[in-house]
Amino acid sequence: CKMGCKFCMTGTLGFQGNLEACDILNQIFSIPQSEQLTNVVFMGEGEPMDNIEPVLRSLEVLTSEYGCGWSPKRITVSAAGFLKNMPQFLEQSACHVAISLHNPFTEERAKIMPIERTNPIEKVLELLRKYDFSHQRRVSFEYIMFGNNTTSADDTLQWDTNITSRHAKKLVDLLHNLPCRVNLIRYHAKRPNSAVAEKEVEKFCDYLTAHGIITTVRKSRGEDILAACGMLVNERK
Repeated sequence: CKMGCKFCMTGTLGFQGNLEACDILNQIFSIPQSEQLTNVVFMGEGEPMDNIEPVLRSLEVLTSEYGCGWSPKRITVSAAGFLKNMPQFLEQSACHVAISLHNPFTEERAKIMPIERTNPIEKVLELLRKYDFSHQRRVSFEYIMFGNNTTSADDTLQWDTNITSRHAKKLVDLLHNLPCRVNLIRYHAKRPNSAVAEKEVEKFCDYLTAHGIITTVRKSRGEDILAACGMLVNERK
């Protein structure tokens, strides 16, 4: 992964190479339950917008009549905000898009997401506002909730919580008048001080909802086998 997000175990592996369309599709077709799948999310390792042609080719196979014939509304592509190729994705695909946000303040986001330095979230939002998300196509924002003194995946960095009242207010201001959804995600790293209390989660969620932003607390899947969001890493590089 090129992104190097500090909270993500996958990011500690560094860049290993890009997937081709056949590699992406094989991850879907090779599992025993492939014919029973209802939804697919392009998420977990790397930045889809930085590998745009294979991503678009795989989406074409999944959604075209000659391929799987899926509705694009069954597919979400998650991105950190690589601006160069995002217009191409938004214009050539009707799939949902999910943006990894995690902090509404520029300096704080840059501390945990280096992409903020070259592709600031405010520029990403400026681009998204040029497209119509008021109907079936959806844009959502992923927001991992960190506790106080959270330690990075490689234990080299610490940062404070991102769910204070000032973060909530800034997030509302940032997403104002953009039809969207915010998905709150608990930080999965099992370290002291990184956990967020249930009442804090509810307070943050309620504030966003009260200010017109559809907000959900996403249920974690795969944490028991260290396969939840941000936990994917192998023991041998």
